Amino acid sequence: MTGPATDDRSAPSRLPTERAAAGSRFRALPQARHWLVVGALLCAAVIALGLTVQLVPGDASAELGVDQGLSRHHAAALTAVAGGINVLFGPVAGLALVGFIALYLWLVRRDLVRAVAFGLVACSGWVASEAFKLLIARQRPDPKLLFDPLAPETGSNSFPSGHTSFAVAFAFALYFLARGTRWSKATAVAGTAMALIVAWSRLYVGVHYPTDVAASFLAAGAAVVLASGLWNRFAPRLVERLPAAAFLHLNRP
Repeated sequence: MTGPATDDRSAPSRLPTERAAAGSRFRALPQARHWLVVGALLCAAVIALGLTVQLVPGDASAELGVDQGLSRHHAAALTAVAGGINVLFGPVAGLALVGFIALYLWLVRRDLVRAVAFGLVACSGWVASEAFKLLIARQRPDPKLLFDPLAPETGSNSFPSGHTSFAVAFAFALYFLARGTRWSKATAVAGTAMALIVAWSRLYVGVHYPTDVAASFLAAGAAVVLASGLWNRFAPRLVERLPAAAFLHLNRP
């Protein structure tokens, strides 16, 4: 008789404990001490670099030489890799990948908080790149000037690279999931390599200048810093409104 009674009395008290634990775990997203200042400085660096490449004569011509050099030495295997990256890290496939992982975290791991946080961080790179593209409006490399244009694109959407920005933010999002586990170092190394390979691929196919992909690391870094800071600052209120099912994973061994 005493056993069941004790269980019944303790059951209602578990929910606040679970919410408190979830809030603590949720707020563990890495955050710079002065995240707002750091994010603003990174954004300013992107804008300064963008204005520089737009206003300084001859910069585009010098950078075009890098694209032309890569275009001269295309190989079938590398072209296949670059083509796959072009699709995988594009808007459609990229968002599908983020959605799949977020749904896994929510429906399988029963962790809605981490699912939303992952999606926010992973997509922040794309959002930032689109904002900077509208602001800078840099023309893409002219495919007619390349020896072997693989994915001819035109228009004022070159700076920064959306593919690279997404890859950088996606790498951060994966690392945030793996931090504190035995996979954290491997994830960090793999994520860094992935971002660099995506950056290379955008030059290889001839749709971006070197400064475009360089600025993508700054833009995505700014996006991740600001997204993490805002999430840690405002989202605890969201945790309080989530159903208990979102926190069941905390009771698992």
